[in-house]
Amino acid sequence: MKFISWNVNGLRAVMGKNFMEDFQKLDADFFCLQETKLQAGQIEMDLPGYHQYWNYAEKKGYSGTAIFAKKEPISVSYGMGIEEHDHEGRVITLEYSDFYLITVYTPNSQDELKRLDYRMQWEDAFRAYLNELAQKKGVIVCGDLNVAHKEIDLKNPKTNRNNAGFTDQEREKMTVLLESGFIDSFRYFYPEEKDIYSWWSYRFQARQKNAGWRIDYFLVSENIKNRLQGASIHNEVFGSDHCPVELDLL
Repeated sequence: MKFISWNVNGLRAVMGKNFMEDFQKLDADFFCLQETKLQAGQIEMDLPGYHQYWNYAEKKGYSGTAIFAKKEPISVSYGMGIEEHDHEGRVITLEYSDFYLITVYTPNSQDELKRLDYRMQWEDAFRAYLNELAQKKGVIVCGDLNVAHKEIDLKNPKTNRNNAGFTDQEREKMTVLLESGFIDSFRYFYPEEKDIYSWWSYRFQARQKNAGWRIDYFLVSENIKNRLQGASIHNEVFGSDHCPVELDLL
């Protein structure tokens, strides 16, 4: 099974930049999007063979997630079932017989870390949500987690220390999540691989210089570790400031 996750930073914008060609080339069984920036009815996706699931933010042109799946799930849920966290369209969960698939767009701590306190609450709630699901069956969680976990995961760790996405607090929450029973699939296969990123600022020609961050992930619960087949980052795909990431499972 092939899974793709991509923060498209505005689906309508990326539709004009070869999205459909990239979608067909990647040919995933499950295709997860973050930051769709859509409301219901603002786009019609013609995706033969795929079931479509959308979670929209209440605020227009903001956040939002989607999953396109070849196989129809047993059940679908939107959000975490927690009022304070479920207004921004950040989480979709599909349930299958042997695993849950969750796509997530983790809140950004923002400039001057003005949303860091909220982010910390979100992290605890989301980890509890994932761990509850993992007690029932395997969990695959993907998306823009808005954190570079280790210094190897961004080009300039020293100058970015304590910037949003590379604060000690955010990195620690990622450590706690992994220690609670999840595997960073890319690092599982490539523990020492450097200069492989999934996001580049639009400023300072960052992508041309490959001055990026790895903030898009596929995590899997320990109970399906034996099904891991491969993980990759498609930095050859343009159209967004993020590129797609891939997970392959038996």
